[in-house]
Amino acid sequence: MILGIGLDLCKVSRIDATLEKFGNRFKKKCFTFKEISKCDRVNNSSSCYAKRFASKEAVSKALGTGLSQGVYWKDIEIINMKSGKPKVNLSGNAKEILKNMTPKNKDYRIQITITDEAGLAQALVIIEAI
Repeated sequence: MILGIGLDLCKVSRIDATLEKFGNRFKKKCFTFKEISKCDRVNNSSSCYAKRFASKEAVSKALGTGLSQGVYWKDIEIINMKSGKPKVNLSGNAKEILKNMTPKNKDYRIQITITDEAGLAQALVIIEAI
C-alpha cells in the first residue's frame, strides 16, 4: 500500500549559487555530516548537494508535511549504500510522522531514485506500508 509519493526538481546552478554565497552555513543547516562528507569529496559537489536537496524535498512531500510541521532538513538524510543505491534515513519528527502514518501491524519501506541531467537534479520518493 502506498502511503506517500514525493517528487522534486532542483536547478544545480541554484544550489551552486547558494553554496558560493553561504558556504558552510548552508551546508550545516541543510545537510548531515555524512552528506557533507560525501558531497565535498566528489568532483561536482554542487550536483551532489542538489540531488540531496531535491531528495529531502521529495521525502518531505511524501510524508505530507513539506519542510514544516516540525520536519527539519537534517531529519532527512540521504546516503548511498555500497552498491551506490541511495537510501533515506529519517530521524526526529520526520521519523515520528512516518511511524504515525504507517498502519498498525505494518512496516514501512522508503523507495528513492535520484537523477541529474543538463543542470537539473530530480528525486522521486515512494513510501510504502509492507
